Amino acid sequence: MRSFSHFACVDWSGAKIERPDGIAVAMIGPDSPPSLLSPTPRWSRPDILAWLKRLAETEQDILIGFDLSMALPYLDKGSYFPEWDRSPHEAKSLWEQVDTLCDDDPHLNATSFLAHPQINRHFRHSRDHVGDLFGGGIGRLREVERYQRAEKQANSASCFNLVGAAQVGKSSLTGMRLLHQLGGAIPVWPFDPVPERGPVIIEIYTSVAALAAGLPKGRSKVRDRAGLVNALGELNTAPPARLRRYDDHSTDALITAAWMRQVAGDPALWTPPAMTEDIAQKEGWTFGVV
Repeated sequence: MRSFSHFACVDWSGAKIERPDGIAVAMIGPDSPPSLLSPTPRWSRPDILAWLKRLAETEQDILIGFDLSMALPYLDKGSYFPEWDRSPHEAKSLWEQVDTLCDDDPHLNATSFLAHPQINRHFRHSRDHVGDLFGGGIGRLREVERYQRAEKQANSASCFNLVGAAQVGKSSLTGMRLLHQLGGAIPVWPFDPVPERGPVIIEIYTSVAALAAGLPKGRSKVRDRAGLVNALGELNTAPPARLRRYDDHSTDALITAAWMRQVAGDPALWTPPAMTEDIAQKEGWTFGVV
């Protein structure tokens, strides 16, 4: 397995506004503590896209983790959107479809995608608006999400659920727009082969990193310096300089970047036994889940 000199975690957001509070980017080098990359006033999603393109142009040796789901469930029903003849058949086509349908949405939003009359049927939009094809319970899950829940690694949520603090659907859809607009400038694992040089993007769940940092399941959010220092200590990482604010978006990104540096050299994480080629191309996989 190739090595990386730098690691970055992007805590992502699906909020409609231009510069959501929920976007945070942390980076760590080979021998340094993690630090936040903090533009003024805050990150926008197009800012992140521009930053990624710069990394691609300079062939920066960096592994970049995004806290979002890079595809929707497919294998449980044999389709992303059953009963619709325009449903894509692999993840990159899904990214293209999301981005194309949302071409007029600002800030890489995905509002128009969710408003489409066929797509709309598959999502839980609010407590009073549930699509007729959403299904019951928590909603459809990708294979990696089923695996995580079975192995008690995370309480993964369905991307088709858009309700509540734990929902990941909106952030995942906006992330798919970003991935499509990258146009292949940076390989995305496991959809693309890992190159011998340059940046690589992976999907991560910050809760997986939090568990590795000794934080209890279900109480993995850190909102003070003492908690951050303790978590990074579990990952053999020195703490950063004092933050202006200890919000969980920033601490999630810092802890996850440190975790990525610690585990990225493990070949087993790049070839999880449960991930088939079909899963890899249609649904993707969360790095660190084995």
